[in-house]
Amino acid sequence: MDLRRDALELLKETSRTFYIPIVRLPRGLQEAVASAYLCMRAIDEIEDHPELDNLTKAKLLESVSLTLQAGVDGFVADAFTDGFLGYENILPEVTLRIREWSILAPETIAPRIWDATAAMSDRMAYWAKRNWKIDGELDLDRYTFGVAGAVGLLLSDLWGWYDGTQTNRTHAIGFGRGLQAVNILRNHSEDGTRGVSFFPPDWTTEDMQTYARRNLALADAYNDSLKNSPALDFCQIPLTLAYGTLDAIAHGKEKLSRSDVVALLEGVIGFNPG
Repeated sequence: MDLRRDALELLKETSRTFYIPIVRLPRGLQEAVASAYLCMRAIDEIEDHPELDNLTKAKLLESVSLTLQAGVDGFVADAFTDGFLGYENILPEVTLRIREWSILAPETIAPRIWDATAAMSDRMAYWAKRNWKIDGELDLDRYTFGVAGAVGLLLSDLWGWYDGTQTNRTHAIGFGRGLQAVNILRNHSEDGTRGVSFFPPDWTTEDMQTYARRNLALADAYNDSLKNSPALDFCQIPLTLAYGTLDAIAHGKEKLSRSDVVALLEGVIGFNPG
């Protein structure tokens, strides 16, 4: 079995936004970033699952965290299986195969990915137990750090591991937070249908736009520091799409159309889907 090929195929099915920048990365770094993305997508699918109640989500997420904390010796053939027992038929493939994604990265960096995913899984469990109730901007900061700002920190570690690229870690948090705030805006109506809102009380769409743009300004500074590197090639794509999504929402659209995405990508990397 070619695990790298399987990972890229599933990545293409689950996120065209991140498939494009990941597939462009050099080998080694590509496996590391794909491992991180798929591990985090695996737990994200639990957090967002429409058929699971919040306590079940928390139980599954905490189980994933504990398995990841077991490290190398814990990743036997049936690692994670016990935690998913009884849910095999409703959890998606990307979640059920998290063991494979966890061993995709080179062994010199894989433990950092396990640590980040375990910590995020615990944070997601906490928010599931409180039904993602955001009481104010401090709560919003906690949530966006827990599920995205920390991803910015992980990416900084991956760049440093690969070629010594050094980044401002506060800007890295803003990069993750900004992207997450755009996701919150884009999914606000859909989240509302399941009784969840990530907006602080009395916040309007304009308030969340302001929050997103404030953090994306840090993301701009983050990207400006990357120079001409694989890290910049990766980061400029989701950042460009985030700004495009904000502009679309500001003009009354729910999200970017496929033609919008293609136009933005052509402007950044000369992408043409053929």
